[in-house]
Amino acid sequence: MPNHNLGSTPRLAVPGCKIGKRSESDLKSTYFDTRKHKLKRRGLLLRVRQADGKHIQTIKKTSGAQFGRGEWETEIAGNTPDLDEANGTPLQRLASKKLRRKLKPIFETSVHRITMPVRTKRSELELAIDHGSIVASGHMNRIEEVELELKSGPTSDLFRVAKALERKLAAELCLRAKADQGYDLVDGKRAQAVFAEPIELGKRMTAIEGFQVIARSTLRHFSGNVDAVRQLDPEGVHQMRVGLRRLRAAISLFSKTLPGKKTEEIKIELRWLTNELARARELDVFLEEKIGPVAREITPRRGGKAIARQFAEKRTEALGQAKRAVDSSRCRALLVDVLEWIETQRGRTDAANSELGEFAAKLLDRRIRKAQKDAGKLQEMTAPERHKFRIRMKKIRYAVEFFESLFRSKRDRKALTRLTKHAKKIQDALGSLNDFIADRKMAAEAALKAPPQDRRARAYVSGIIVGREDEQARPLMQAATNELRALRHLSGPG
Repeated sequence: MPNHNLGSTPRLAVPGCKIGKRSESDLKSTYFDTRKHKLKRRGLLLRVRQADGKHIQTIKKTSGAQFGRGEWETEIAGNTPDLDEANGTPLQRLASKKLRRKLKPIFETSVHRITMPVRTKRSELELAIDHGSIVASGHMNRIEEVELELKSGPTSDLFRVAKALERKLAAELCLRAKADQGYDLVDGKRAQAVFAEPIELGKRMTAIEGFQVIARSTLRHFSGNVDAVRQLDPEGVHQMRVGLRRLRAAISLFSKTLPGKKTEEIKIELRWLTNELARARELDVFLEEKIGPVAREITPRRGGKAIARQFAEKRTEALGQAKRAVDSSRCRALLVDVLEWIETQRGRTDAANSELGEFAAKLLDRRIRKAQKDAGKLQEMTAPERHKFRIRMKKIRYAVEFFESLFRSKRDRKALTRLTKHAKKIQDALGSLNDFIADRKMAAEAALKAPPQDRRARAYVSGIIVGREDEQARPLMQAATNELRALRHLSGPG
Protein backbone atom coordinates (compact mmCIF):
# COMPACT_ATOMS: atom_id res chain seq x y z
CA MET A 1 0.00 0.00 0.00
CA PRO A 2 1.33 3.49 -0.77
CA ASN A 3 2.54 5.68 2.06
CA HIS A 4 0.45 7.98 4.21
CA ASN A 5 1.73 11.00 6.09
CA LEU A 6 1.43 10.53 9.84
CA GLY A 7 2.02 13.00 12.64
CA SER A 8 2.63 10.68 15.60
CA THR A 9 2.40 7.03 16.64
CA PRO A 10 -1.28 6.40 17.44
CA ARG A 11 -3.22 3.82 19.37
CA LEU A 12 -5.13 2.26 16.56
CA ALA A 13 -8.57 0.71 16.54
CA VAL A 14 -10.16 -0.05 13.17
CA PRO A 15 -13.78 -1.32 13.11
CA GLY A 16 -14.02 -4.93 11.94
CA CYS A 17 -10.27 -5.50 12.37
CA LYS A 18 -8.16 -7.25 14.96
CA ILE A 19 -4.77 -5.63 15.48
CA GLY A 20 -2.09 -7.98 16.74
CA LYS A 21 1.00 -7.54 18.87
CA ARG A 22 3.35 -4.79 17.77
CA SER A 23 7.03 -5.31 17.06
CA GLU A 24 9.71 -2.64 16.75
CA SER A 25 12.95 -2.40 14.79
CA ASP A 26 15.56 0.13 13.69
CA LEU A 27 16.31 0.14 9.97
CA LYS A 28 19.19 1.86 8.25
CA SER A 29 19.07 1.80 4.46
CA THR A 30 21.60 3.02 1.91
CA TYR A 31 20.50 3.62 -1.67
CA PHE A 32 23.03 3.18 -4.47
CA ASP A 33 23.23 4.59 -8.00
CA THR A 34 25.70 6.16 -10.40
CA ARG A 35 26.54 9.85 -10.36
CA LYS A 36 24.16 10.39 -13.29
CA HIS A 37 21.45 8.22 -11.69
CA LYS A 38 21.48 5.54 -14.36
CA LEU A 39 19.37 3.11 -12.31
CA LYS A 40 16.72 5.71 -11.57
CA ARG A 41 16.53 6.62 -15.25
CA ARG A 42 15.99 2.93 -16.08
CA GLY A 43 13.18 2.62 -13.51
CA LEU A 44 15.28 0.63 -11.02
CA LEU A 45 16.18 1.03 -7.37
CA LEU A 46 19.06 -0.60 -5.47
CA ARG A 47 19.11 -0.58 -1.66
CA VAL A 48 21.08 -2.28 1.11
CA ARG A 49 19.29 -2.35 4.47
CA GLN A 50 20.82 -3.14 7.86
CA ALA A 51 18.48 -4.69 10.42
CA ASP A 52 18.94 -7.24 13.23
CA GLY A 53 22.60 -7.74 12.31
CA LYS A 54 21.79 -8.65 8.69
CA HIS A 55 22.34 -6.90 5.37
CA ILE A 56 19.44 -7.23 2.93
CA GLN A 57 19.92 -6.17 -0.68
CA THR A 58 16.71 -5.06 -2.41
CA ILE A 59 16.21 -4.45 -6.12
CA LYS A 60 12.96 -2.77 -7.12
CA LYS A 61 11.34 -2.04 -10.43
CA THR A 62 9.81 1.40 -9.95
CA SER A 63 7.86 1.86 -13.19
CA GLY A 64 4.16 2.55 -12.83
CA ALA A 65 2.82 -0.37 -14.86
CA GLN A 66 1.17 -1.95 -11.85
CA PHE A 67 -0.11 -1.27 -8.37
CA GLY A 68 2.84 -1.99 -6.13
CA ARG A 69 6.33 -2.70 -7.45
CA GLY A 70 8.35 -5.70 -8.51
CA GLU A 71 10.80 -6.45 -5.70
CA TRP A 72 13.70 -8.89 -5.19
CA GLU A 73 15.41 -9.33 -1.80
CA THR A 74 18.61 -11.21 -0.95
CA GLU A 75 20.74 -11.40 2.18
CA ILE A 76 24.32 -10.39 1.38
CA ALA A 77 27.58 -10.41 3.31
CA GLY A 78 28.40 -6.70 3.55
CA ASN A 79 26.92 -3.21 3.38
CA THR A 80 27.72 -2.65 -0.32
CA PRO A 81 25.76 -4.12 -3.25
CA ASP A 82 26.54 -7.62 -4.50
CA LEU A 83 25.60 -7.58 -8.18
CA ASP A 84 26.22 -11.33 -8.45
CA GLU A 85 22.88 -11.59 -6.64
CA ALA A 86 21.13 -9.57 -9.35
CA ASN A 87 20.61 -12.62 -11.59
CA GLY A 88 16.96 -13.10 -12.42
CA THR A 89 16.15 -9.44 -11.71
CA PRO A 90 15.75 -6.45 -14.05
CA LEU A 91 19.16 -5.24 -12.88
CA GLN A 92 20.93 -8.29 -14.36
CA ARG A 93 21.28 -6.86 -17.88
CA LEU A 94 22.92 -3.68 -16.50
CA ALA A 95 25.25 -5.41 -14.02
CA SER A 96 28.51 -4.83 -15.90
CA LYS A 97 31.98 -4.26 -14.45
CA LYS A 98 31.63 -0.61 -15.42
CA LEU A 99 28.42 -0.28 -13.39
CA ARG A 100 30.07 -1.97 -10.39
CA ARG A 101 32.82 0.66 -10.48
CA LYS A 102 30.43 3.57 -10.79
CA LEU A 103 27.92 2.60 -8.09
CA LYS A 104 28.10 4.78 -4.99
CA PRO A 105 25.89 5.66 -1.99
CA ILE A 106 23.36 8.32 -3.01
CA PHE A 107 21.32 8.83 0.18
CA GLU A 108 20.45 7.10 3.44
CA THR A 109 17.33 6.57 5.51
CA SER A 110 17.21 5.86 9.24
CA VAL A 111 13.85 4.66 10.48
CA HIS A 112 12.32 3.37 13.70
CA ARG A 113 9.55 1.03 12.53
CA ILE A 114 6.56 -0.22 14.49
CA THR A 115 4.87 -3.16 12.78
CA MET A 116 1.46 -4.60 13.59
CA PRO A 117 -0.50 -7.42 11.93
CA VAL A 118 -4.08 -6.51 11.02
CA ARG A 119 -6.69 -9.20 10.44
CA THR A 120 -10.22 -9.06 9.09
CA LYS A 121 -12.58 -11.97 8.48
CA ARG A 122 -11.16 -12.45 4.99
CA SER A 123 -7.75 -10.79 4.94
CA GLU A 124 -4.35 -10.42 6.53
CA LEU A 125 -2.59 -7.08 6.33
CA GLU A 126 0.50 -5.50 7.82
CA LEU A 127 0.63 -1.98 9.19
CA ALA A 128 4.04 -0.35 9.53
CA ILE A 129 4.57 3.04 11.18
CA ASP A 130 7.86 4.74 10.35
CA HIS A 131 9.55 7.65 12.14
CA GLY A 132 12.98 8.78 11.04
CA SER A 133 14.87 10.78 8.44
CA ILE A 134 16.32 10.85 4.93
CA VAL A 135 19.80 12.33 4.55
CA ALA A 136 21.35 13.31 1.21
CA SER A 137 23.90 15.88 0.08
CA GLY A 138 23.95 17.57 3.47
CA HIS A 139 20.14 17.93 3.57
CA MET A 140 17.61 16.10 5.73
CA ASN A 141 13.88 15.38 5.52
CA ARG A 142 11.77 13.92 8.29
CA ILE A 143 9.94 10.64 7.71
CA GLU A 144 6.55 10.21 9.37
CA GLU A 145 4.58 7.59 7.48
CA VAL A 146 2.36 4.59 7.81
CA GLU A 147 2.46 1.83 5.20
CA LEU A 148 -0.34 -0.66 4.71
CA GLU A 149 0.37 -3.92 2.89
CA LEU A 150 -2.13 -6.59 1.87
CA LYS A 151 -0.65 -10.03 2.62
CA SER A 152 -3.69 -12.06 1.59
CA GLY A 153 -7.35 -11.49 0.86
CA PRO A 154 -9.43 -9.16 -1.35
CA THR A 155 -8.20 -5.70 -2.32
CA SER A 156 -11.44 -4.20 -1.01
CA ASP A 157 -10.33 -4.95 2.56
CA LEU A 158 -7.08 -3.05 1.99
CA PHE A 159 -8.98 0.05 0.93
CA ARG A 160 -11.54 -0.30 3.72
CA VAL A 161 -8.74 -0.19 6.29
CA ALA A 162 -6.97 2.62 4.38
CA LYS A 163 -10.14 4.74 4.44
CA ALA A 164 -10.56 4.12 8.16
CA LEU A 165 -6.98 5.30 8.75
CA GLU A 166 -7.51 8.37 6.57
CA ARG A 167 -10.58 9.39 8.59
CA LYS A 168 -9.12 8.54 12.01
CA LEU A 169 -5.66 10.04 11.53
CA ALA A 170 -6.29 12.68 8.84
CA ALA A 171 -3.68 10.63 6.95
CA GLU A 172 -2.97 11.52 3.34
CA LEU A 173 -2.29 9.12 0.52
CA CYS A 174 1.22 9.57 -0.87
CA LEU A 175 2.35 7.66 -3.95
CA ARG A 176 5.91 8.96 -3.69
CA ALA A 177 8.19 6.45 -1.98
CA LYS A 178 11.11 7.25 0.33
CA ALA A 179 13.42 6.75 -2.64
CA ASP A 180 11.61 9.48 -4.60
CA GLN A 181 12.07 11.84 -1.66
CA GLY A 182 15.72 10.85 -1.38
CA TYR A 183 16.46 11.60 -5.03
CA ASP A 184 14.69 14.96 -4.63
CA LEU A 185 17.06 15.80 -1.78
CA VAL A 186 20.06 14.79 -3.89
CA ASP A 187 18.84 17.13 -6.63
CA GLY A 188 18.16 19.93 -4.13
CA LYS A 189 14.40 19.77 -4.66
CA ARG A 190 12.05 20.58 -1.80
CA ALA A 191 8.31 20.59 -2.38
CA GLN A 192 8.79 21.43 -6.05
CA ALA A 193 6.29 20.87 -8.81
CA VAL A 194 6.05 17.29 -10.10
CA PHE A 195 5.70 16.75 -13.84
CA ALA A 196 4.13 13.95 -15.89
CA GLU A 197 6.15 10.76 -16.24
CA PRO A 198 6.57 8.66 -19.40
CA ILE A 199 3.92 5.97 -19.86
CA GLU A 200 4.84 2.49 -21.10
CA LEU A 201 2.05 0.32 -22.52
CA GLY A 202 1.92 -3.06 -24.23
CA LYS A 203 -0.20 -3.75 -27.31
CA ARG A 204 -1.34 -7.08 -25.86
CA MET A 205 -2.81 -5.45 -22.79
CA THR A 206 -6.56 -5.18 -22.66
CA ALA A 207 -8.04 -1.72 -22.94
CA ILE A 208 -8.95 -1.66 -19.24
CA GLU A 209 -5.41 -2.68 -18.27
CA GLY A 210 -4.08 0.16 -20.41
CA PHE A 211 -6.45 2.57 -18.73
CA GLN A 212 -5.20 1.48 -15.30
CA VAL A 213 -1.57 2.15 -16.24
CA ILE A 214 -2.48 5.59 -17.60
CA ALA A 215 -4.74 6.45 -14.66
CA ARG A 216 -2.09 5.48 -12.08
CA SER A 217 0.38 7.76 -13.84
CA THR A 218 -2.02 10.71 -13.83
CA LEU A 219 -2.86 10.10 -10.16
CA ARG A 220 0.85 10.19 -9.30
CA HIS A 221 1.12 13.40 -11.34
CA PHE A 222 -1.57 15.39 -9.58
CA SER A 223 -1.19 13.92 -6.08
CA GLY A 224 2.58 14.47 -6.26
CA ASN A 225 1.96 18.23 -6.38
CA VAL A 226 0.08 18.46 -3.09
CA ASP A 227 3.14 19.68 -1.15
CA ALA A 228 4.02 22.24 -3.84
CA VAL A 229 0.47 23.63 -3.64
CA ARG A 230 0.84 23.81 0.14
CA GLN A 231 3.95 25.92 -0.43
CA LEU A 232 1.81 28.29 -2.54
CA ASP A 233 3.88 27.46 -5.63
CA PRO A 234 2.00 28.60 -8.77
CA GLU A 235 3.78 25.95 -10.89
CA GLY A 236 2.65 23.27 -8.42
CA VAL A 237 -0.93 24.47 -8.87
CA HIS A 238 -0.50 24.37 -12.64
CA GLN A 239 0.95 20.85 -12.65
CA MET A 240 -1.74 19.58 -10.30
CA ARG A 241 -4.39 20.94 -12.66
CA VAL A 242 -2.62 19.36 -15.64
CA GLY A 243 -2.57 15.99 -13.84
CA LEU A 244 -6.27 16.29 -13.03
CA ARG A 245 -7.10 17.22 -16.63
CA ARG A 246 -5.07 14.28 -17.90
CA LEU A 247 -7.03 11.88 -15.73
CA ARG A 248 -10.33 13.44 -16.78
CA ALA A 249 -9.22 13.15 -20.43
CA ALA A 250 -8.33 9.49 -19.91
CA ILE A 251 -11.79 8.85 -18.46
CA SER A 252 -13.34 10.47 -21.53
CA LEU A 253 -11.12 8.53 -23.96
CA PHE A 254 -11.90 5.21 -22.23
CA SER A 255 -15.54 6.05 -21.48
CA LYS A 256 -16.87 2.89 -23.19
CA THR A 257 -14.77 0.74 -20.85
CA LEU A 258 -15.80 2.53 -17.62
CA PRO A 259 -19.48 2.04 -16.95
CA GLY A 260 -20.97 2.55 -13.51
CA LYS A 261 -22.10 5.07 -10.93
CA LYS A 262 -18.68 5.20 -9.26
CA THR A 263 -17.06 6.64 -12.39
CA GLU A 264 -19.58 9.51 -12.38
CA GLU A 265 -18.87 10.17 -8.70
CA ILE A 266 -15.14 10.28 -9.37
CA LYS A 267 -15.65 12.70 -12.26
CA ILE A 268 -17.60 15.08 -10.01
CA GLU A 269 -14.87 15.10 -7.38
CA LEU A 270 -12.09 15.59 -9.94
CA ARG A 271 -14.01 18.52 -11.40
CA TRP A 272 -14.42 20.02 -7.90
CA LEU A 273 -10.68 19.93 -7.19
CA THR A 274 -9.83 21.28 -10.66
CA ASN A 275 -12.15 24.23 -10.10
CA GLU A 276 -10.65 24.93 -6.67
CA LEU A 277 -7.27 25.45 -8.35
CA ALA A 278 -8.51 27.35 -11.40
CA ARG A 279 -8.58 30.88 -9.97
CA ALA A 280 -4.96 30.72 -8.79
CA ARG A 281 -3.77 29.55 -12.20
CA GLU A 282 -5.77 32.19 -14.13
CA LEU A 283 -4.50 35.02 -11.94
CA ASP A 284 -0.90 33.81 -12.12
CA VAL A 285 -0.94 33.73 -15.93
CA PHE A 286 -2.67 37.12 -16.13
CA LEU A 287 -0.18 38.68 -13.70
CA GLU A 288 2.99 37.19 -15.19
CA GLU A 289 2.17 37.19 -18.90
CA LYS A 290 -0.16 40.18 -19.32
CA ILE A 291 0.23 42.70 -16.51
CA GLY A 292 3.97 42.20 -15.99
CA PRO A 293 5.12 43.14 -19.51
CA VAL A 294 2.79 46.15 -19.68
CA ALA A 295 3.75 47.39 -16.21
CA ARG A 296 7.45 47.28 -17.14
CA GLU A 297 7.01 49.11 -20.45
CA ILE A 298 4.58 51.96 -19.88
CA THR A 299 5.22 55.38 -18.41
CA PRO A 300 4.23 56.70 -15.98
CA ARG A 301 4.71 53.49 -13.99
CA ARG A 302 2.28 54.28 -11.18
CA GLY A 303 -0.70 52.59 -12.83
CA GLY A 304 1.28 49.48 -13.76
CA LYS A 305 2.66 49.07 -10.25
CA ALA A 306 -0.76 49.59 -8.70
CA ILE A 307 -2.54 47.03 -10.87
CA ALA A 308 0.34 44.55 -10.47
CA ARG A 309 0.10 44.92 -6.69
CA GLN A 310 -3.67 44.47 -6.80
CA PHE A 311 -3.48 41.22 -8.79
CA ALA A 312 -0.54 39.90 -6.76
CA GLU A 313 -2.78 40.16 -3.70
CA LYS A 314 -5.60 38.40 -5.54
CA ARG A 315 -3.21 35.63 -6.59
CA THR A 316 -2.07 35.15 -3.00
CA GLU A 317 -5.70 34.81 -1.90
CA ALA A 318 -6.39 32.29 -4.68
CA LEU A 319 -3.27 30.26 -3.81
CA GLY A 320 -4.58 30.16 -0.24
CA GLN A 321 -7.88 28.78 -1.55
CA ALA A 322 -5.96 26.07 -3.44
CA LYS A 323 -4.00 25.20 -0.29
CA ARG A 324 -7.19 24.89 1.75
CA ALA A 325 -8.64 22.59 -0.90
CA VAL A 326 -5.70 20.15 -0.84
CA ASP A 327 -5.63 20.27 2.97
CA SER A 328 -9.32 19.35 3.21
CA SER A 329 -10.77 16.00 4.24
CA ARG A 330 -12.61 15.99 0.91
CA CYS A 331 -9.31 15.98 -1.00
CA ARG A 332 -7.78 13.30 1.27
CA ALA A 333 -10.80 11.07 0.69
CA LEU A 334 -10.66 11.77 -3.06
CA LEU A 335 -7.08 10.49 -3.35
CA VAL A 336 -7.93 7.15 -1.73
CA ASP A 337 -11.21 6.84 -3.64
CA VAL A 338 -9.49 7.43 -6.99
CA LEU A 339 -6.84 4.80 -6.28
CA GLU A 340 -9.46 2.28 -5.17
CA TRP A 341 -11.57 3.02 -8.25
CA ILE A 342 -8.55 2.49 -10.53
CA GLU A 343 -7.46 -0.76 -8.89
CA THR A 344 -10.93 -2.33 -8.80
CA GLN A 345 -11.71 -1.77 -12.50
CA ARG A 346 -12.73 -4.96 -14.26
CA GLY A 347 -13.35 -5.75 -17.92
CA ARG A 348 -17.15 -5.67 -17.86
CA THR A 349 -17.67 -4.69 -21.51
CA ASP A 350 -16.43 -5.88 -24.89
CA ALA A 351 -14.56 -2.59 -25.27
CA ALA A 352 -12.80 -3.07 -21.91
CA ASN A 353 -11.56 -6.53 -22.95
CA SER A 354 -10.45 -5.54 -26.45
CA GLU A 355 -6.75 -5.49 -27.30
CA LEU A 356 -5.21 -2.15 -26.36
CA GLY A 357 -3.22 -1.67 -29.59
CA GLU A 358 -6.35 -2.01 -31.72
CA PHE A 359 -8.42 0.07 -29.27
CA ALA A 360 -5.89 2.94 -29.37
CA ALA A 361 -5.54 2.96 -33.18
CA LYS A 362 -9.33 3.08 -33.67
CA LEU A 363 -9.78 5.75 -31.01
CA LEU A 364 -7.13 8.04 -32.53
CA ASP A 365 -8.52 7.54 -36.03
CA ARG A 366 -12.05 8.36 -34.88
CA ARG A 367 -10.99 11.47 -32.96
CA ILE A 368 -8.82 12.77 -35.81
CA ARG A 369 -11.59 12.27 -38.38
CA LYS A 370 -14.08 14.17 -36.20
CA ALA A 371 -11.64 17.08 -35.77
CA GLN A 372 -10.95 17.14 -39.52
CA LYS A 373 -14.68 17.23 -40.25
CA ASP A 374 -15.16 20.28 -38.00
CA ALA A 375 -11.98 22.05 -39.11
CA GLY A 376 -13.72 24.16 -41.76
CA LYS A 377 -16.26 25.54 -39.26
CA LEU A 378 -13.81 27.40 -37.02
CA GLN A 379 -14.53 30.90 -38.35
CA GLU A 380 -18.26 30.42 -37.73
CA MET A 381 -17.89 29.00 -34.22
CA THR A 382 -19.03 30.97 -31.22
CA ALA A 383 -16.62 31.42 -28.29
CA PRO A 384 -18.18 28.49 -26.32
CA GLU A 385 -18.01 26.29 -29.43
CA ARG A 386 -14.34 27.18 -29.95
CA HIS A 387 -13.69 26.32 -26.30
CA LYS A 388 -15.28 22.88 -26.73
CA PHE A 389 -13.30 22.30 -29.93
CA ARG A 390 -10.09 23.27 -28.10
CA ILE A 391 -10.84 20.71 -25.38
CA ARG A 392 -11.30 18.04 -28.06
CA MET A 393 -7.92 18.94 -29.56
CA LYS A 394 -6.36 18.75 -26.11
CA LYS A 395 -7.79 15.25 -25.65
CA ILE A 396 -6.21 14.21 -28.96
CA ARG A 397 -2.86 15.48 -27.68
CA TYR A 398 -3.29 13.58 -24.42
CA ALA A 399 -4.29 10.45 -26.34
CA VAL A 400 -1.09 10.67 -28.40
CA GLU A 401 0.92 11.13 -25.20
CA PHE A 402 -0.79 8.17 -23.52
CA PHE A 403 -0.51 5.77 -26.48
CA GLU A 404 2.84 6.83 -27.93
CA SER A 405 4.69 3.73 -26.67
CA LEU A 406 2.30 1.48 -28.63
CA PHE A 407 3.41 2.85 -32.01
CA ARG A 408 7.09 2.18 -32.64
CA SER A 409 7.45 2.10 -36.43
CA LYS A 410 9.12 5.02 -38.19
CA ARG A 411 5.92 5.78 -40.11
CA ASP A 412 3.79 5.82 -36.96
CA ARG A 413 6.29 7.97 -35.06
CA LYS A 414 6.34 10.49 -37.88
CA ALA A 415 2.53 10.62 -38.00
CA LEU A 416 2.29 11.12 -34.22
CA THR A 417 4.91 13.88 -34.27
CA ARG A 418 3.05 15.79 -36.98
CA LEU A 419 -0.27 15.28 -35.24
CA THR A 420 1.09 16.52 -31.92
CA LYS A 421 2.66 19.59 -33.55
CA HIS A 422 -0.51 20.67 -35.30
CA ALA A 423 -2.80 19.84 -32.37
CA LYS A 424 -0.62 21.84 -29.97
CA LYS A 425 -0.58 24.90 -32.21
CA ILE A 426 -4.36 24.75 -32.61
CA GLN A 427 -4.83 24.28 -28.88
CA ASP A 428 -2.47 27.15 -28.01
CA ALA A 429 -4.11 29.56 -30.46
CA LEU A 430 -7.64 28.74 -29.32
CA GLY A 431 -6.50 28.77 -25.69
CA SER A 432 -5.16 32.31 -26.06
CA LEU A 433 -8.43 33.41 -27.62
CA ASN A 434 -10.31 31.83 -24.74
CA ASP A 435 -8.02 33.53 -22.21
CA PHE A 436 -8.71 36.92 -23.79
CA ILE A 437 -12.33 36.68 -22.66
CA ALA A 438 -11.36 36.08 -19.04
CA ASP A 439 -8.59 38.70 -19.26
CA ARG A 440 -11.01 41.38 -20.42
CA LYS A 441 -13.24 40.71 -17.43
CA MET A 442 -10.33 40.93 -15.01
CA ALA A 443 -8.94 44.08 -16.64
CA ALA A 444 -12.35 45.78 -16.56
CA GLU A 445 -12.84 44.79 -12.92
CA ALA A 446 -9.43 46.24 -12.03
CA ALA A 447 -10.35 49.59 -13.60
CA LEU A 448 -13.91 49.81 -12.25
CA LYS A 449 -13.07 48.84 -8.67
CA ALA A 450 -9.88 50.87 -8.37
CA PRO A 451 -9.63 53.52 -5.61
CA PRO A 452 -10.20 57.09 -6.87
CA GLN A 453 -6.52 58.07 -6.65
CA ASP A 454 -5.48 55.20 -8.98
CA ARG A 455 -8.58 54.80 -11.14
CA ARG A 456 -7.38 56.63 -14.24
CA ALA A 457 -3.92 55.05 -14.11
CA ARG A 458 -5.31 51.53 -13.73
CA ALA A 459 -7.88 52.13 -16.45
CA TYR A 460 -5.05 53.19 -18.76
CA VAL A 461 -3.12 49.96 -18.07
CA SER A 462 -6.27 47.86 -18.47
CA GLY A 463 -6.97 49.53 -21.81
CA ILE A 464 -3.48 48.72 -23.08
CA ILE A 465 -3.88 45.04 -22.09
CA VAL A 466 -7.25 44.76 -23.85
CA GLY A 467 -5.96 46.64 -26.89
CA ARG A 468 -2.96 44.35 -27.29
CA GLU A 469 -5.15 41.29 -27.06
CA ASP A 470 -7.51 42.67 -29.71
CA GLU A 471 -4.51 43.10 -32.02
CA GLN A 472 -3.42 39.52 -31.38
CA ALA A 473 -6.86 37.93 -31.82
CA ARG A 474 -7.02 38.05 -35.64
CA PRO A 475 -3.58 36.46 -36.31
CA LEU A 476 -4.31 33.83 -33.67
CA MET A 477 -7.54 32.90 -35.40
CA GLN A 478 -5.70 32.74 -38.71
CA ALA A 479 -2.97 30.57 -37.18
CA ALA A 480 -5.56 28.14 -35.84
CA THR A 481 -7.28 28.05 -39.25
CA ASN A 482 -3.98 27.32 -41.03
CA GLU A 483 -3.15 24.49 -38.63
CA LEU A 484 -6.60 23.00 -39.07
CA ARG A 485 -6.09 22.97 -42.86
CA ALA A 486 -2.88 21.01 -42.27
CA LEU A 487 -4.75 18.68 -39.93
CA ARG A 488 -7.15 17.77 -42.75
CA HIS A 489 -4.33 16.06 -44.63
CA LEU A 490 -3.08 13.98 -41.70
CA SER A 491 -3.74 10.34 -41.06
CA GLY A 492 -3.27 8.64 -37.73
CA PRO A 493 -0.86 5.82 -36.83
CA GLY A 494 -1.59 2.14 -37.14
